[in-house]
Amino acid sequence: MKSKIVFLLFTSILMLSSCGSIKSTIQNIDNSAIKPPIKNKQFLLTEYDKDGKYGYDMDYPINLGFENEKYSPKNIEYFFNAISGPNGEKISYEKIDTCCPFPTKKSAVGAGTLDIYQISFEGTEKKIILYLNIYEKGKVLCPKGFSIKNQS
Repeated sequence: MKSKIVFLLFTSILMLSSCGSIKSTIQNIDNSAIKPPIKNKQFLLTEYDKDGKYGYDMDYPINLGFENEKYSPKNIEYFFNAISGPNGEKISYEKIDTCCPFPTKKSAVGAGTLDIYQISFEGTEKKIILYLNIYEKGKVLCPKGFSIKNQS
């Protein structure tokens, strides 16, 4: 299955590049960003997003590419373990799709995609979509509409 996805991604990039160069539209990549400290299998977050785009907009994804892409599931787990609903509700998350191919030197095939996650809040029907990037680095924040989980 993974080889099929890589083949489709590679084919898509070749088709796009044959029409001209593809460019990344991601606005919040920061190669100097430092991976947040980890405690009890969660990132220790200290800051909230201020403008509401972070994670909600494909041009402002949650950038978790601090290591090789094969380690990304741990960073995704650490991120979601660090946040809760706006009133402390437990959340659950599920990857529902990928989108938005972009060029990157941090992938074996020279391109990456964003992962689309659906987040649910315990006790409500509320669902939120967030975009995550496992290839590039950026400052890791708590998105609007969430709270930083107790870090004890």
